Amino acid sequence: MRIITLTHFAATLAVLLCISAVSAQSPAAADPAGAAKPAQEIKLFDGTSLKNWQVLDKIDFDGHGKVEIRDGELVLNMGRPMTGVKWIGQDLPRTNYEISFQARRIDGGDFFCGMTFPVDKSHCSLILGGWGGSLTGLSSVDGFDASENETTSSMVFKEGHWYKVRLRVTPQKIEAWVDDDQLVDLKIADRKLSLRWEMDLMPPLGFATYATSGGLKNIVVKRL
Repeated sequence: MRIITLTHFAATLAVLLCISAVSAQSPAAADPAGAAKPAQEIKLFDGTSLKNWQVLDKIDFDGHGKVEIRDGELVLNMGRPMTGVKWIGQDLPRTNYEISFQARRIDGGDFFCGMTFPVDKSHCSLILGGWGGSLTGLSSVDGFDASENETTSSMVFKEGHWYKVRLRVTPQKIEAWVDDDQLVDLKIADRKLSLRWEMDLMPPLGFATYATSGGLKNIVVKRL
């Protein structure tokens, strides 16, 4: 009887040891939530198509120029006055994110990049090359657009030159860089962020040009 009891105990112990070993070797079992985490980086433009992008065709975009893909570049040809596209793909982060891309002015004398982006429950636009070709800033802050608020600045943009653009949104700040120059460093607590009426069609995320042809590539959103 004692031999039978010991044998049963040894068999039970062996089974428990096997289960423990399998569990230790299975990260999915140890952290089932890990597999459900969203991707840290989301590539928004594949360089070959307008997948997940919609061409805008109402209000100031009803005279839009041709939107096309050329050699991996998303080209917004000159409109009368505006040409633009908006994101219609998966949900994107609304805060604690960074979006980076490259942009260039192909021809024209106004903004070649007007990017509308989410800031928690609001939206705002980053303007590059507006109001005659050199103005930069955010539209709008406390009701004032990029030409008349504390983010207003200027930069010489060479026609045909590619610029690296990076914008970061956190609950505390909006920051933006062109190449190595920081153009925006705005604390947003108790500030009202909004869009000029021309950009009302663009949320949650979009790009526009004004009487100008512009190009975009390598558009990536990264969660922070």
